[in-house]
Amino acid sequence: MAATINWQPATLQDNIVKLKPLIISDFNSLFKVAADPLIWEQHPAKDRYKKDVFHLYFDGAIAGGKAFLIIDNAVNKIIGSTRYYDYKPKESSIAVGFTFLSRDSWGGLYNKSAKRLLLDYAFQFVDKVYFHIGPTNVRSQLAITKIVAVKVKEIDIDNNGQTQFHYEYVINKKDWQ
Repeated sequence: MAATINWQPATLQDNIVKLKPLIISDFNSLFKVAADPLIWEQHPAKDRYKKDVFHLYFDGAIAGGKAFLIIDNAVNKIIGSTRYYDYKPKESSIAVGFTFLSRDSWGGLYNKSAKRLLLDYAFQFVDKVYFHIGPTNVRSQLAITKIVAVKVKEIDIDNNGQTQFHYEYVINKKDWQ
């Protein structure tokens, strides 16, 4: 029998960001970041800045048990969230996504740093990491290709009972090392 993998380790950290496991009491702090409509303008869930819609996102993150706060190490401030999901042991794969950052954290090293921490950890256990990005989310598409992800197909994803069209990208362990 294979060992159980802890997809929400206590902390993943480098000199730029700290990824801390998301817990229920983080809702208000994280919603303060997420309440900016411009964060979501390219996402399939464009209204996620609304508290009731964000609650669905947050509840899904908590239920999945694989989500993190993204904290700027320089100022110890919450700047967003990300998570693992869709772990498939038989395919040796997991997905990373549902990532968002405060606008003052865009275009810098924060997303790259968070993804690097997640990928380094995941590749200890799996051979492939997938990313699902909405077709209008050009910012995320550009960011993910900068870290050697390759678009492999177009798929429909269930998001809280709604089907949403996404591009699927993958990074293989051999290409990451």
